Amino acid sequence: MSQILLHKGHRLLSAKVVTNQLVASFHGRAKIGSREVVGFGTNGSYNYEDNVSLPMPAIRFRENTGDVLALREKEKGDWKKLSIEDKKALYRASFCQTYAEIQAPTGEWKIMITSLFAVGGLALWFYVWLRKYVYGELPSSFSEESQKAQLKRMIDLRVDPIDGLASKWDYEKGKWKD
Repeated sequence: MSQILLHKGHRLLSAKVVTNQLVASFHGRAKIGSREVVGFGTNGSYNYEDNVSLPMPAIRFRENTGDVLALREKEKGDWKKLSIEDKKALYRASFCQTYAEIQAPTGEWKIMITSLFAVGGLALWFYVWLRKYVYGELPSSFSEESQKAQLKRMIDLRVDPIDGLASKWDYEKGKWKD
């Protein structure tokens, strides 16, 4: 009887462990290692991101090592007994960058401006190549004499006499109306 109870208890316990592992991996805890969950984070996910608008990430930056755990124990006592190096080490265990480091200029704008000029230069050279090798000469209808002849023909044919071109031409005087 005791063997049966032991066997069923072992099965239930192993099923519980597997279930807990599945839940942990589903919620992302399996990916964070031994880092401590300290907040809600971005949309409740367990990830670390230095962001000024969300200053408290969900997990600490570094995993818990022996040094960090010793400092955390000292942290529980009087903070005046901690040295500045200890306080900095505690900060760096929780955060990757300070606010000043996050907001410092990165120089990324230089890459963007360079890319903009490079793309603009390539587009200009492509346009020159198209004009020289792809497009032919303009048709003769683009010449000024041809356009004047076409305008005279439209006036002679009285194209759109109510509110168009012919309505602006004085046929008796042979010139444009004022």
